[in-house]
Amino acid sequence: MPEYQPVSTSLIWAERPRCPNCRHDRMLLSKFEASHRRFECQNCGRVEIMVVESDPMTSGALGWLDGELKPPT
Repeated sequence: MPEYQPVSTSLIWAERPRCPNCRHDRMLLSKFEASHRRFECQNCGRVEIMVVESDPMTSGALGWLDGELKPPT
């Protein structure tokens, strides 16, 4: 397994969640599915899997766009 290398703060484009144990920033490690993310604390090593919002155009919400409800004409 490759050695862990922290991400430079200048490369971070989105806010990361904080560790519930030590309140330290966590790094996004890997992508399990479209809506699940695995985070690992850089300080205490706690690993947590979280559900995050996915792209609505590729989710079940897409069916709402083709629904029966139409604007008045």
